[in-house]
Amino acid sequence: MKDKIYIVVICALSIVFAVSVGFLIKHNLDSAKQAKLYDNLVEIVETQPDETQEPIKYSEDETFIPEYQELYMQNNDMVGWIKVDGTKINYPVMQSKGNPNFYLKHSFDKSYTDYGCPYVQENCDLELPSDNIVIYGHHMNDGAMFAGLMKYADKSFWEKHKTIAFDTLTQRQNYEVIAVFKTVVYTDSLDSFKYYRFVNAQNPDEFTAYVDKCKELSLYDTGITAEYGDKLITLSTCEYSRTNGRLVVVAKLITE
Repeated sequence: MKDKIYIVVICALSIVFAVSVGFLIKHNLDSAKQAKLYDNLVEIVETQPDETQEPIKYSEDETFIPEYQELYMQNNDMVGWIKVDGTKINYPVMQSKGNPNFYLKHSFDKSYTDYGCPYVQENCDLELPSDNIVIYGHHMNDGAMFAGLMKYADKSFWEKHKTIAFDTLTQRQNYEVIAVFKTVVYTDSLDSFKYYRFVNAQNPDEFTAYVDKCKELSLYDTGITAEYGDKLITLSTCEYSRTNGRLVVVAKLITE
């Protein structure tokens, strides 16, 4: 009888081990595939554009930034490009208003992947633009996607990386970090700040209330604030110290 129990336990453990190895292999293959895909996109963006090529019109008044033309032609869900020095964050940014969370589990080429692709919340408008552009990205264990945002939890990192580059398809833009905080989502608890609900301010007081809350929760004082009329980006990724935790970086557009 004991021998039979022993055999059953061994078989069960063998199955669990095989499944675990299978998941690990699948994850590693996906990691390599996504790294290669985005490395290729970075290469396209960083290749000096052909100056003899006629700029393509994005709208009646604006033309594409040359290095983003080809990527937009590959996938017209692309709305911009984000880069944070000192991290792996160097990615296209997507938006699919008809299927808001599509890029939560799909790559730039629209193939299914746990890595997803950084994407803009569906009710944010980059052309107006909205007062606040909310951008989501996964916190991957290999440092990919928005995992690099976690470095902003350390004030010394922020001191050397105070700005974030977020280009639209037609404008090169830099944003200055004003606050970095942790919160929780999907709960009505007192320690939950629903930052993702703020897109457009109805009045100056509403804008100020959002900025003040971000500053209140901030892990350190950046000495930078924002006022009504400024344009913000809010970058969000998972933070694993609490269930449904999020680390959020808020920055304002630097205007000439």
